[in-house]
Amino acid sequence: MVKTDMSFTDQIAELEKAKAKLAAAEAKLAADRVAALARLPGDYGYANVNDFIKALKAAAGKARRGKKVKGAKAPKVAKAAKAGKRTRAKITPELKQQVISAVQSGQSGAEIAQAFGISLPSVQNIKKEAGLVKARGAAPEAAPVAPESPAAM
Repeated sequence: MVKTDMSFTDQIAELEKAKAKLAAAEAKLAADRVAALARLPGDYGYANVNDFIKALKAAAGKARRGKKVKGAKAPKVAKAAKAGKRTRAKITPELKQQVISAVQSGQSGAEIAQAFGISLPSVQNIKKEAGLVKARGAAPEAAPVAPESPAAM
């Protein structure tokens, strides 16, 4: 906490001391990390780092990401679809006709999308293409008003 009775220059000096202390702590942490990593092979019973690395690579096996293991060819495997990832629906003319007839029968867009396995925007696009959507901001047409007769005036 900064004391209010300290001068501005004293506060700057205190800040510099704190920065130096932080830098020393970071340097000590880095040195401790290097020492801990250097002890790892011995902690697991290996004579040197190279034997330890070989054991790690063998333990990782083919599941390793990144570089390929020398001499080992992984068989080509088709990628499986990720869970929850949807595939793109094919909108055919027949599907469009079915969507249009469902719209005309009064079903909601969400019901139609779920029934046919397509997205709600796809249903909206089909409706727009078929002319079943009102233009944005268009006011509904009002009933024509009969002109007043001169006798009513």
